[in-house]
Amino acid sequence: MSAHKGTQPCVYLRENSILARQAEAGGAETTRCALGMESARESPLLVARSLTQLLERDTVRVELIPEKKGLFLKHVEYQVTSQRFKISVYRRYTDFDVLHEVLLHRFPYRAVPALPPKRKLKGVLTSEREFIEGRRRALRRFINTVARHPFFSEDELVKTFLTFNGSDVQCKLREAYKKTGDEFMTNKISTQAKDFLPTDVQGQFASSRELIRNIFSSFHKLRGRVERVCERSRETSADLQVFGKELSTMGSGTSSVPSPAGGHCSWGTIQQSLKGLSGEFALLADKAAEQGRREEDEVVEKLNLFLDVLQSYKDLCERHEKGILQDQQRAQQRHSVMRRQTISSGPQAREQPTVEQLESRIVQQENAIQAMELRSYFSLFCLHQETQLVFAYLQLAPLVLEALVGSQILGHREMGELWNNLQPKMSRLLGDSNSVSSPPFTSQ
Repeated sequence: MSAHKGTQPCVYLRENSILARQAEAGGAETTRCALGMESARESPLLVARSLTQLLERDTVRVELIPEKKGLFLKHVEYQVTSQRFKISVYRRYTDFDVLHEVLLHRFPYRAVPALPPKRKLKGVLTSEREFIEGRRRALRRFINTVARHPFFSEDELVKTFLTFNGSDVQCKLREAYKKTGDEFMTNKISTQAKDFLPTDVQGQFASSRELIRNIFSSFHKLRGRVERVCERSRETSADLQVFGKELSTMGSGTSSVPSPAGGHCSWGTIQQSLKGLSGEFALLADKAAEQGRREEDEVVEKLNLFLDVLQSYKDLCERHEKGILQDQQRAQQRHSVMRRQTISSGPQAREQPTVEQLESRIVQQENAIQAMELRSYFSLFCLHQETQLVFAYLQLAPLVLEALVGSQILGHREMGELWNNLQPKMSRLLGDSNSVSSPPFTSQ
């Protein structure tokens, strides 16, 4: 996304006045930085946040509430509850969409997480219920990532979304953005960002981007395997449920034993045991389903959150390269064209611009280029901070693996206990082992 998308010509005049005020206010601080007197602890470039601090910033619940049906359409609504603000509000998907839109405009140089699709994509083999639940989880990850961001969380946009109980939160969000503009217009050090950047910031950016890209690729592949683990748990539950139902059917049969079976047939006794075993297999099926939910909630969700953060950083890097740099190149090209027109200006027709007009336009274009250069440095400044945040989130990687190991240990232990509980009933089914010997099923 271009950083200057929708910018009007008068915005540059507004930016110039803001730049002048900020330069005057931040002159002393810039001087200290230039003299090397700025300590690492005082540097505004550093974002001292650990993963624990980020996660503790807020926890937002997003719960599905019953569908509201209109005359023609029905829509899904969510109850959004912020632990930090201790309030619940009701939001629709379109409200999340507007928040995402204004966040991208307000913070064009920061990692804004993506939204899930509004509707089920064609070719996706999931039920409507599964799609709605998956979207709810994705919206929960989105708003939690936003609410825990050290800069987003303090902005009026996020506070409005999490606390406003009025009838039209979308208008409220757009009005809040119009009053402030983007972050470059309001940040106190936006015009001095260059002074705080490390000398090798471009090299650091390139290496960080490559590392995050590789980590994302690996964990994206791992997510597919973890999802298969969850699917196997659900399939095991379904298989055990069918197994138990068949045992119950056999145990409930009323057919009499035919006379040729003789007096040694114990099918009636076996039937009773089979019916008793059906209940045990129902418990096993429930436990396997519980294991699948545990894997989904504790492993897949952590992994999805991790990938969402990495993806938002990748998107930011792409916006930085395609937006800021391309805008600056276009502005410089326009400036070069104007200078050539000025140099080559001879006797002009009335409808042609005069030399004075061309010179005025050159000054305006030079001011625009200067503003773009300052924005470019501020973009790198924000990108450096977002890199620190994404590296803090890398601590989620071992937590995902820990959750996977823990869920498997607990799940196998619980399933093992239930299988062990079957042993006494199996002994009764087989009868007295002293009188009935089990024939070998395989050759020794």
